[in-house]
Amino acid sequence: MNIRKTLARAAGIGAVATAALGLFSTGAANADTFVPLPGGELTKTLSDGTVVTVRMVGESANISPSMGSTPVHRNAWVSGSAQVQLSGGTTAVGGKIFPGYVVGCQVDISGGGATGGATGGADFSGNIDQGGTGVTSGGNLTLGPGQTRSFYVLDLEQADDFGSEQHKVRNAFKGSNGSVTWADETIGLTGCGGYAQARSFVSVEVETDNVITWVTLWGQPFSLG
Repeated sequence: MNIRKTLARAAGIGAVATAALGLFSTGAANADTFVPLPGGELTKTLSDGTVVTVRMVGESANISPSMGSTPVHRNAWVSGSAQVQLSGGTTAVGGKIFPGYVVGCQVDISGGGATGGATGGADFSGNIDQGGTGVTSGGNLTLGPGQTRSFYVLDLEQADDFGSEQHKVRNAFKGSNGSVTWADETIGLTGCGGYAQARSFVSVEVETDNVITWVTLWGQPFSLG
């Protein structure tokens, strides 16, 4: 009889262990997902011979399960480094770098290019500009199906000529090289019940004696779930 009690007790321990493994498996399925991204490079030669090279390096995204545990909540942390080089017979003495992200809900944002256009009915060329028209400086967004929104990574506080506080969404650099690096920038999305995507962009403004130009490099789209 003692042998039977021992076997029963052992069977009970096995059941508890199986249940515990099931819980661990569920937790693993809900863990953060790290997504390495390829970045990219774009070179454009201006009419006066200035060569503008824009690179995105070290780009990645860490997709997290929703804090609200609902299909309409997404959360991600993104990192990367934007690098700009000016060369050729140029009179440019520097430039401005505007890094950011476009987020879409049930919209194809896989198009794009140097001019900032995109397929699938989403045209970002009117949003990404020096003045920040239609672009916010924070990554907490609310989107419905078919909607897109852009935001800038930077929000630099500084005083204007009169001592008042102002915020800049770009990094100005002098000379022939400039860069901006960010780590764990938050993308928080609510309201999107379908699939959601995001992609990075780096817009650069360069002014020479002859031209003022705007060059945009797009990153690879990635899923937010």
